[in-house]
This record gives sequence, structure tokens and C-alpha cells, in this order.
Amino acid sequence: MAEETVDPFELMSLMRRLNVEIDRFAEQFAVAHGLHRTDLNALTVIMDASREGRPLTPGALGAALNLSAPATSALINRLEQAGHLTRHRSTGDRRKVELAMHEQAAALASRFFAPLGQRMAAALEEFTPEERRIIGRFLNRGIEAVVAATRETTADDA
Repeated sequence: MAEETVDPFELMSLMRRLNVEIDRFAEQFAVAHGLHRTDLNALTVIMDASREGRPLTPGALGAALNLSAPATSALINRLEQAGHLTRHRSTGDRRKVELAMHEQAAALASRFFAPLGQRMAAALEEFTPEERRIIGRFLNRGIEAVVAATRETTADDA
């Protein structure tokens, strides 16, 4: 029996639904810890940079979140005061400031998001390695499409 073809628009609808459900889940964490959505996005950017072993400066954080310098400063101050973020001088260039997620905040986020991570990992285990490779390729292409559309829209609005 041949597998049924899934319409691209149906897939996009499913992606939107997944995005809404992930947002709802993340919002629970944000509300429970007095975070704005931008705060949560910032912590995600900081964690990803740390996981990838690359330093993250305030300017790079602002660029990743499309924030102005004053908005980035306010965000960093808010996260630092709440104990979620630390600033330190770069070991390579003492003139630069780098950002890191506070260990206690990382542990808290890890505990909260662990059930989601476990369930998502279990869902992905249902797919063959080849299917996961295709899913990964699709997700990367989807991210590229969103980034390109964002740039295009921003350029059109200017």
C-alpha cells in the first residue's frame, strides 16, 4: 500500500498548530517566572550560543532578537536583576562583555522543559534515521524560508 501524500498547506497548518502549542507551553514557564516573551526568547538565544560554544555579546543578542540597543540593555538589565543572566568580560578581549545564563536559571528551565523534551524525543524516535534526516532538512529549509521572508518584509516596509 502506497503512503498517502500530505498536501503542503496541510503541513503548514500542522506547523502553525505545533507552534501555537509550543508557545502555550513556553508561556506557562514565562508566566510562572515573571518573564516576558522577549525574555524567554533571549534566554533561548543565550542557551543556544552556550551549547554551540560561541560567545554572545549584548549586540549579538539584540541583533538575534531584532531589538534596538536601548531595548537590548533594558532586557539584559531585567534578566540580570531577576537572576537569569550574568555578564562577564571576554577572556579573549577584555573590552567585550559576554552574556551567560545563570546556572540556577538553566537548571530551572531544564527541569520545566524536560517533559516536553522527553515527549518530543519519543515522538521523533518513531521515525527512521532517514525520516529524521528528512525532517531535519525540512525544518532547516523552513527556518531559512522564514528568515528570508522576514528580511523581505522588513526591506519592503523600510
